[in-house]
Amino acid sequence: MKKWYDEEYEFEVEVIRFLHGDSTERYCRNGEEAGDVYACTYGCPVNQDGHGICSKVMMVMFPVMEAVRSGGDLENIGGNDRYSKNIVCPDGCVEFKLTAKKLGNENFHKGGFFSL
Repeated sequence: MKKWYDEEYEFEVEVIRFLHGDSTERYCRNGEEAGDVYACTYGCPVNQDGHGICSKVMMVMFPVMEAVRSGGDLENIGGNDRYSKNIVCPDGCVEFKLTAKKLGNENFHKGGFFSL
């Protein structure tokens, strides 16, 4: 892989809590535990051990991340503030907190980085 574009945002995803019970075994297939932290810019979030976040929750998070990248305010879709929003996994098991941090780089589309 050759990453050639410095992204405009980075994202941190923290596992907040289980919605039912207090153990990951026989509950969360990916093994998420409260306090786990994942990070990314454009790719899928990984933790400090290089393990990826649950693919099901990524389906929910990706449009929220795109909203941030396009200048959106997450408060407009129930977020905690402009750059953070709590998200529940599609299985209804785990609550995550997605937080964006603006890095100061140019926007991918407005900066003319995209061409066909």
